[in-house]
Amino acid sequence: MAIKPTKSAPDPKGVVALITLLICLLAGLSPASADEELDSIVAVVNSDVITHSELERQLDLAVRQLQSKGSPIPARPVLERQVLDQLVLQRLELQRAKQVGIHVDDATLTQALTNIAQRNGLTLDNLAKAVEAQGMNFEDFRKDTRDQLIISRLQAQEVVKNIKVTDQEIDRFLAKDSNQLLDRTAVRLSHILIAVPEGASPEVVAKAQAKAKDLVKRLRAGADFAQLARRYSDGRQASEGGDLGWFKMSEVPTLVQDLARTMAKGQVSDPLRSPSGFHIIKLTDVKYATPEVVMQTHARHILIRTNELVSDADAKRRLEQLRMRILGGADFATLARANSDDTASALKGGDLGWLNPGDTVPEFEKQMNQLAPGEISQPFKTSFGWHIVQVLGRRREDTTKEVMRSRARQLIRERKAQQAVDAWLQRLRDEAYVQIRLPETESKTEEAKR
Repeated sequence: MAIKPTKSAPDPKGVVALITLLICLLAGLSPASADEELDSIVAVVNSDVITHSELERQLDLAVRQLQSKGSPIPARPVLERQVLDQLVLQRLELQRAKQVGIHVDDATLTQALTNIAQRNGLTLDNLAKAVEAQGMNFEDFRKDTRDQLIISRLQAQEVVKNIKVTDQEIDRFLAKDSNQLLDRTAVRLSHILIAVPEGASPEVVAKAQAKAKDLVKRLRAGADFAQLARRYSDGRQASEGGDLGWFKMSEVPTLVQDLARTMAKGQVSDPLRSPSGFHIIKLTDVKYATPEVVMQTHARHILIRTNELVSDADAKRRLEQLRMRILGGADFATLARANSDDTASALKGGDLGWLNPGDTVPEFEKQMNQLAPGEISQPFKTSFGWHIVQVLGRRREDTTKEVMRSRARQLIRERKAQQAVDAWLQRLRDEAYVQIRLPETESKTEEAKR
């Protein structure tokens, strides 16, 4: 139960002392040895605590992420408070997930970690080694991954499922921002480097940063990028106006990969820090991939699911019998309505409609693509169960309009979901008891701020 800051609420210091005492007793410690043996508390979140070591670990990760992106690192007190605020929100979400019974089992976690490894071209064992090589305990990585999966499920259940997108919203978006929906295949970049010598003093670094910021200000006010690059850049392409040329998206330098995906044509970045100095990037031009004409397949199927009563052999045998009846003249649609476990398509005689590549699981698509129109497959198994499928026809279709509307719907949904999640998180925090115990704010509580 949340401890709310009312007139009758316990004194915050008393709450922390009580929690500390309980932890001591559970750990078999005496209260006198608590300061020596226990990690210090930096925040109280309802009946839970966030420790100094947790905060330090997240601070270390945040600094590494900022460095990898070339982003400036805020002053320690600022970054510390930002990271702690995120930890508080995460703790509130995990508490809420526990209340509503959301959890992630080991099998699901292992599959998620395997997917992460595969996306990075690694095995699960190699992923563990890579994480350890970065100085992070793999068990901590597993815990963080589990927490994120739990939070994702919680947000989907409590917020995202209620998001609606109307056709009118899609029409307005397509009329104004359709270019945002096209995949970028290549970008042309321009670059200014304000070099910083290795081992430079803080004063030299600050001077270089100030110079870079001044150039960004002038560029955004309309100054010519090429002229400023020729005059001020220490980069190798300075004599060419800083033009780096075209990059395929897979070949964009790591420092600017995120910017290359998100910047608008003509936009100038803030200064990016790297060991060589401060970089200013302009997205000069963009090439987009247009949706292609695809081969669609019209198909219908009968699905038999396996369970405690229906084995693989039973399902396969039933479908072999149904297939023989269809080949003997029985109506496919009638048998699908009476036998298929795919309720949605069974009502339509097993009809799946016109399918694009990727609309079905790979095993189903492979079997379907091997069939000529009118042909019926042998029974085959997918993750859903056992199937037979019949191809009714094929056609080449320009799916541009359909794909664009689908992408617009997804993007609008994501934006609305983010806004809704932010508002939901604020409500969670408003309803919780939170006390921040950083050194400079130890005497301040969320209650005092209200």
